[in-house]
Amino acid sequence: MSAALEVRSVYARRGAIEVLRGVSLDVAPGRICALMGTSGAGKTTMLRAIAALGPFDSGSIVVDGFALAPGAVPPESRLRVLRRSVGMVFQAQSLFEHLSVLDNVTLALVHALRWTRERAESEALALLTTLGVSHRASALPRQLSGGEAQRVAIARALAPDPTLLLLDEPTSALDPARRASLGEVLRALAAEGHGLLVSTHDVDFAEGFADRVAILSGGVVVEEGPPREVLSNSTHADTRALLRSPSAEPRV
Repeated sequence: MSAALEVRSVYARRGAIEVLRGVSLDVAPGRICALMGTSGAGKTTMLRAIAALGPFDSGSIVVDGFALAPGAVPPESRLRVLRRSVGMVFQAQSLFEHLSVLDNVTLALVHALRWTRERAESEALALLTTLGVSHRASALPRQLSGGEAQRVAIARALAPDPTLLLLDEPTSALDPARRASLGEVLRALAAEGHGLLVSTHDVDFAEGFADRVAILSGGVVVEEGPPREVLSNSTHADTRALLRSPSAEPRV
């Protein structure tokens, strides 16, 4: 089975700062990989490069067989295959505030994939039901709890049935019970064959739900492997710092 994601020796600068300095990692279908690291490690920069929302300078990124080249982000007209293969859930969910939950989930299906409204709504309602928020279909984002908004954002990202799902700090606004509930949702998505790459500083979440962790430090992956093995036997200073301070951090 081919990888959902293959990243090889990716470098990326933001102004004068070299944020990524040779990142390599894989995500297999049906597996959850937690991308971890302290503030400034480059987690969000990596996710945005994979989703073609930000450029990278050298190396290679292949999503479900679709290769992204270094340099400027390609125009959307050249990214249609990628948009079907990868979905991204942002830390702030980024739902459209003027649209209902149902319209948020159907938007890309109708306008990008040219589905009929009837087909798009049927798919959206099925996803919302699976994620336990179908009863909020007519609500506006401001009327949702943090956990509900997170599930709606996941439904929107899943609507085109992507091979790879990217999540940026998905537990940052959730209490322990809702974090566990989200973890079960992600495990169910992995069981359906999706590959998941989750940027997180949440050690308990990674230990409880990820199949692998990759620790970013100074723009490179310094440790990688099964969560309990890496997080329990770390020899790297940044991993130990992560274990000492699991609080929220600014995105980079």
